[in-house]
Amino acid sequence: MPRISESLFDGQERPGIALPLDHDPRRLLDERPMGRLQWTVVVLCVLLNALDGFDVLSISFASPGIAKDWGVDRAALGLVLSMELIGMAIGSVLLGGLADRVGRRGVTLGCLATMSLGMAAAPFVWDVPSLSLVRLVTGLGIGGMLACTNAMVAEFTNRRNRYLAVALMAAGYPLGAVLGGSVASVLLASGGWRDVFIFGAACSALCLPLTALLLPESIGFLVAKPPKDALARINRLLVRMGHPVAPRLPSVVDQPRAAMSELFKPGLLRTTLLLTAGYFAHIMTFYFILKWIPKLVVDMGYAPSTAGGVLVWANVGGLTGAVLLSVLTLRFPLRPLVITAMLASVVMVSVFGRPHADLFELRLVAAVAGFCTNAGVVGFYALLAQAFPTPVRAGGTGFAIGVGRGGAALGPVVAGLMFAQGFGLFVVACCMAAGSLLAALAVLALPSRPVEAR
Repeated sequence: MPRISESLFDGQERPGIALPLDHDPRRLLDERPMGRLQWTVVVLCVLLNALDGFDVLSISFASPGIAKDWGVDRAALGLVLSMELIGMAIGSVLLGGLADRVGRRGVTLGCLATMSLGMAAAPFVWDVPSLSLVRLVTGLGIGGMLACTNAMVAEFTNRRNRYLAVALMAAGYPLGAVLGGSVASVLLASGGWRDVFIFGAACSALCLPLTALLLPESIGFLVAKPPKDALARINRLLVRMGHPVAPRLPSVVDQPRAAMSELFKPGLLRTTLLLTAGYFAHIMTFYFILKWIPKLVVDMGYAPSTAGGVLVWANVGGLTGAVLLSVLTLRFPLRPLVITAMLASVVMVSVFGRPHADLFELRLVAAVAGFCTNAGVVGFYALLAQAFPTPVRAGGTGFAIGVGRGGAALGPVVAGLMFAQGFGLFVVACCMAAGSLLAALAVLALPSRPVEAR
C-alpha cells in the first residue's frame, strides 16, 4: 500500500476533508501527530494497567496476614500466590483472541467487570481453596485486560510514539503497585488483609464508567474486522482526533485473518515462539521477586506493614525502570535495550538473595532489582506491539502473555518448593535469576526484521 504523501501533512488540512481513495486511515495515524483523543486512550490504558498491577500484587501484600490467620506454610502459600497468574494465562490467550474477533472495547469492559467482582469476593473467602478460586477468576480479567490494552495503545498511537506509549502503558503496572501498595501498607497497619481487597474492588469498580465513557473502539480493529457502520465510526473517530476523513474502507484482503493459527505460519512462527518462550522465562524471575518479597521480609523478623513497604520500593524501582526504558526507545533501538535490562536483572536478582546488613540495604537492592526486571517486562510489551500485525495483535499478544504467564505461575511455586526442601535464599534467587538470562538469549535470536506492526 502506498505511503501517505508528506504534502498531506503540511498542517493545512482540516477535519472533514477526505483522504485520497488509496490511503489507509491506519497509515494516516502512523504519520500524523497524535491528537487529544489518542493521548487520552494512552492515559486511560496506563490507568487500567495500574489497576492490574495492584490487583495482581494485592495477594502479595495480604499473604503474611493470610499465612498467620490460616496457618499456611510456604509451599501452600506459593500455590495461592500463583492462582491469579494461572487465570491471567488463560484470560490472555482466550480473551486476547476474542478481542481480535469482537473488538477491543467490549472485551476490555468485560475484563474490568470481572476484576471488580473478583476483588470484591476475596474478603469473604474462608480457606485456601475458596481464595484460590476467587484469585483464578480475578486473573482471567487481568490477563484479558493486558492483551487488550497493549493492542489498544499500539493501534491508537503514531509510528514515532508507539513504543514509548506501549512502554508507558506497561509502566502503569508498577505505578499501581506503588500507589496501591502505599495504601495497602496503611491498611495492614490499621486493619486486616481483607481491607486490601476491598480497596482494590472499589478502585476497579470506579474505573468501569470512566472506561465506558472514554474508550472507543480502535480504528485498526474497525478496518481489520469492519462492522456494517465501520466507515462512519472510523470517520467520527478521525474527526475527533483532528484528522481528515476516509472516503471508503481500505482493502484488507492481503492481511492475516484473526485466527490463532496465523501465529504459527512461517511469517510469524519464529517470532511467536521466541517471544513466548522469552516472556515465560523472564516473568518467572519477575514474579519470584514480586510475590515472595513480603513473606521473606516477615520471615526476617519485620512487621507485615514493613514488608509491604519493601515491596513498594521494588515497584518504585520497577516504575523508574519502565519510564527510563520508555524514554530511551525514542533514541535507541528497542532490542539492545531489552537485552541489557535482562542481563542486569540476572545480576540484581542474584544480589537480592545475599544477606543484607539492614532494612535500608534490603530496600535499595529490592528497588534496583525491580528496576531491572520491570524494564525487561516493559521491553517485552513493546516487542509484542512491534511483532504482530493488527488483525492478530491482541491474539498474538494474548498468546505470548498467556503462555508466558505459565512462567509467572510457575515461579512462585518453584521457589516455594525449593524453600520447603531446605534451599537457602541465595541458591533460590540464583536459580530464579536464570530465567532472565534465557529471555535475553530468546530476544537476541528474534528475526532482524519484525512483521510490520500495522
